[in-house]
Amino acid sequence: MSVRTLVKSIQDIMRQDTGVDGDAQRISQLCWMFFLKIIDDQDQELELTRDGYASPIPAKLQWRNWAADPEGLTGEALMTFINDELFPALKDLQLTGKPGDRRRVVRDVFEDAYNYMKSGQLLRQVINKIAQVDFNNLAERQHFGDIYEQILTDLQSAGNAGEYYTPRAVTAFMVDRIDPHPGEILFDPACGTGGFLTCSIRHMRERYVKTPAHEQALQSALRAVEKKQLPHMLCVTNMLLHGIEDPSFVRHDNTLARPYISYTQSDRVDIVVTNPPFGGREEDGIESNFPQHFRTRETADLFLALIVRLLKTDGRAARWHAVRRGREDAAEGTSDGGVQPPHHRPPAQFRIQALCLDRHQLAVLREGRADQGHLVLRTPLARRPESLFDDQANPVGTFSALH
Repeated sequence: MSVRTLVKSIQDIMRQDTGVDGDAQRISQLCWMFFLKIIDDQDQELELTRDGYASPIPAKLQWRNWAADPEGLTGEALMTFINDELFPALKDLQLTGKPGDRRRVVRDVFEDAYNYMKSGQLLRQVINKIAQVDFNNLAERQHFGDIYEQILTDLQSAGNAGEYYTPRAVTAFMVDRIDPHPGEILFDPACGTGGFLTCSIRHMRERYVKTPAHEQALQSALRAVEKKQLPHMLCVTNMLLHGIEDPSFVRHDNTLARPYISYTQSDRVDIVVTNPPFGGREEDGIESNFPQHFRTRETADLFLALIVRLLKTDGRAARWHAVRRGREDAAEGTSDGGVQPPHHRPPAQFRIQALCLDRHQLAVLREGRADQGHLVLRTPLARRPESLFDDQANPVGTFSALH
């Protein structure tokens, strides 16, 4: 059975369960189960290759010891184990306090996770399907990674307040222009499901990672924050799928909740690539973390101010905007000369506008369509960034998007 067929069969089983209501709950349920299988496969490999390695998950709760046997726990006994033992233990997992503690990853994933399924028999069927995937098989893991990206696109229909999961063609284009190298500190302050992170990892591995030291430099320089529980859990699982041993750098937090002036030289980064929420509003009091001239409840504007604050002197960044096709649908301008897009539209109906900058000025804006195979690189007229939104801006090149 192919991985694609397997995933579809899992979703079909879950649709029969009365406790799972809609795509968001189905994906959340799938995610914590895949997470436990992936981290257990990874643990078994690390136990063989690294002296003294111990799994962050207690032995009784490891996938291999309760889920791997197709004739194992089922029915009410399985539901009791999941709800009364597995979840409480992983939510309260004690940390060692040591660097690279994978217990933190597990606890953060399960912090707000929930078992939606009500039928122990259907849950056992799903577990047996997941057990068929060997995540230590590189080809199988890469194939599943492609399927996983497709699963993430299912969340687009649930997006609101400008909340979209950035199309791969867009992330590929922006990362190609920013061109991260191993060892450069790369930060996504609103990482969602990790699209920019995975694209950056792929970019560096294909071009610059030649030795284990390069890989270590790549992994140790990644930084990310995600506010919402479901995208955070999806992102952490995505990092494991892409061979990241310690995805604890993906913090479950709100980047904007920290006072602007508390970010110091030690917090600065080389690269920011992100698609922050646009058209949304932050909770009361968040804007007071920013100086008076930056204060607004518009999320995208607050993130832009923070990005400039966080960049090193020679740092670089890329941020994504989108607008509806046609000038008649253009929305109001934002403080950085960008545009605020309407909501609830699939990405294929948008023209892409990726804002790239350094600490001192807007550099370029790349423009194109999410549903076409190329994006156009433009330069401003007379060094006026706002002219990038004019049809008279100078087209200087194209980039063929990855599909």
